[in-house]
Amino acid sequence: MESDFKAVETLLGYAFLSRSILLQAMTHSSYANELANNASPVLLENNERLEFLGDAVIGLIVARALMERFPDASEGRLSRWRSSLVSRKTLAAIAADLGVGDHLLLGRGELRTGGNEKRSILAAALEALVGALYVDGGIDVAGEFLMTIYEPWFSSLHEGDETMFKLMDKKTHLQERTQSIFRCTPIYQIVDSWGPEHEKIFRVEIIINEKVVAQGDGRSKKDAEQQAAGLALEILKL
Repeated sequence: MESDFKAVETLLGYAFLSRSILLQAMTHSSYANELANNASPVLLENNERLEFLGDAVIGLIVARALMERFPDASEGRLSRWRSSLVSRKTLAAIAADLGVGDHLLLGRGELRTGGNEKRSILAAALEALVGALYVDGGIDVAGEFLMTIYEPWFSSLHEGDETMFKLMDKKTHLQERTQSIFRCTPIYQIVDSWGPEHEKIFRVEIIINEKVVAQGDGRSKKDAEQQAAGLALEILKL
């Protein structure tokens, strides 16, 4: 555990005053529940409350940075950029690059199914770590870390809208284009699902102007929607 503490502190660039808050940030609910169910004398609090806090901190810091870096950008554009930068997809990508998944405490079931590589778990863990930084070191410590990890993303935005669309999730891009061109919003419907509960696959279709445009499959409803949105963008040449 000590080696994991030090590894996480290294990737965060911060030495925690309270190791307990860092431990909480690293503890997934599956691990905490497993301990509780096994009547372990050691009970750990999971990272969900820190995730809630970290989400708010990330949103604030990213919004402030965008305002400072793009003084001429409209409120609408700033909102779209912020939405993309704080999305689960972006947070998970950053967490994966940092190697956060290698140091999480996961239950045996999550470990067997590759939980340390799941987008939802990685994104939540990064939010929890930011929440822990805020609790232990304050807003300046959390902000310094976020400015470091987001620097490549902010730099990309300076290159223009085409790069921004690559960062934006496909659902958001599709919605903006269909609203602009067709004056309507895409409708997503789950049409099928299969597989065991812990490995279920979902199929989603997209309806635009009362017509089914594309379908997508994924291990979660969100992943299926993203795949379907990507196919719709190609089919409609948007």
